[in-house]
Amino acid sequence: MTIQEIIDQIHELILKDRRISAKSISEQLSISHKQVGSIIHEDLVIWKLSAKWVPKCLNVDQKRQRCQSSEHLLEFFWHDPNDFVLRLVNMDETWLYYYDLKTKQQSEWLHSAPPRPQKFQVQKSTAKVIALIQWDQNSILLTDYLPKNQTINVEY
Repeated sequence: MTIQEIIDQIHELILKDRRISAKSISEQLSISHKQVGSIIHEDLVIWKLSAKWVPKCLNVDQKRQRCQSSEHLLEFFWHDPNDFVLRLVNMDETWLYYYDLKTKQQSEWLHSAPPRPQKFQVQKSTAKVIALIQWDQNSILLTDYLPKNQTINVEY
């Protein structure tokens, strides 16, 4: 089998399945992994790229709304940049888990040498709460903990 035939076979395999691994190609064609990599990158000039992760998949209305909000913020900024920064408030949320905060470093003073107290490794529990934090350029303005089964929505 000629090099060109191998290149064509690799190209066909990639066109059939764009997610195929170089290892799978080398096994199917009984050639080295290094040779497959060389052909893919140097002869076919193909690179494997992962999809870009984005925070949310927005529909057309949500995209339009975000653009309008951004335009309003820019208008405020251009009107008075110094005042804009002074009035800017940020918010973020995080999950907090309930578990015992004792650590191994919290040792105890004991008389003589009784058996050492045992401490089991603490695992995160399934109980958790959402904490909301709002802050400006000077300090934290608000910390709030959502009740169980409460979500962050318009009503909240």
